[in-house]
Amino acid sequence: MKILLLFSIASIAISCNNSTSEIEKKTMSINYPKTKKIEQIDDYFGTMVADPYQWLEDDRSAETEDWVKAENDVTEKYMAQIPYRDKIKKRYEEIYNYPKISSPSKAGEYYFFSKNNGLQNQSVIYYQKGLDSTPEVFLDPNTLSKEGTVAVNLAGFSNDFKYVAYTQSVAGSDWEQIKVKEVATNNDLIDVLDWVKFSGAAWYKNGFYYSRYPAPEKGKELSSDNKDHSIYYHELGTPQSADKLFYSNKINPNIYHNCTVTEDQKYLIMYAAEGTDGFETYYKDLSSNGPLTPLFTGFKNKNTVIDNVGENFLVLTDMDAPNYKLVSINPKNNTKDKWVTMVPET
Repeated sequence: MKILLLFSIASIAISCNNSTSEIEKKTMSINYPKTKKIEQIDDYFGTMVADPYQWLEDDRSAETEDWVKAENDVTEKYMAQIPYRDKIKKRYEEIYNYPKISSPSKAGEYYFFSKNNGLQNQSVIYYQKGLDSTPEVFLDPNTLSKEGTVAVNLAGFSNDFKYVAYTQSVAGSDWEQIKVKEVATNNDLIDVLDWVKFSGAAWYKNGFYYSRYPAPEKGKELSSDNKDHSIYYHELGTPQSADKLFYSNKINPNIYHNCTVTEDQKYLIMYAAEGTDGFETYYKDLSSNGPLTPLFTGFKNKNTVIDNVGENFLVLTDMDAPNYKLVSINPKNNTKDKWVTMVPET
């Protein structure tokens, strides 16, 4: 048994060495494009740092574009000589080619769901009136570009479910454009909102709140540093230039801001985040045009207002509950000893 085991290990080692040798031979034969160096030294608070490749940071220059094309050419030539590449592609296509259907969601009289026949670039959004009618296409993002790289998402329905705001983004970009459809007719309205990122549509009265950045410098839409993520209110049928600023943090322009409106239209709930984990929670009484008031401060925890029952908020929280729990709180007396646990952590 020991002899057989040693023989097997030796065989594997020889096989691996042979494979490694073949890879090394191919790697050694790669002719990488030469990347020039420049004399560039930056002063960071008294520390001098050499940055000879800083010229590549200009993604709009013809020189950078030529360098990227040369690098891609090397990569494609190497990938093309892998003998089993097409087999992997074919096998992946076989196992991925099956219908994929989402769970439905109800909005007024209609049910919405997404479906991918198998190999469509983007899933198609369908809707149907009631449970017994035939589903129809509501939004097919595959028709919005030749390459099938436009993604869409339903961002929020109006309170009477007559309209829905939806976002669309191109080629994986975080930039989104918000448009609005009339649900019954499936027709687009004239509303088009640009420079949107990380936003939903929180409907209130004849419009909705959404989050956006200032318009970037022309030509730097995909490379500039975005700052001042702000919340605006858009009224249906008006141009974006008429949108009203609701909130902006000029002191800390790196904070992200999003908001929702409770189902009874009484409260606006705003969330402020430094990144993708914890966030602060604020609320505003819309019925009395009250001030924007902190509910939870600090970025350590995640506290999401699910709904309100009168003046009390139902909050999904991870405070002292890593797996979350649902609590009822009074925003005017928000101390832990006053919380009422509705659904305990599990």
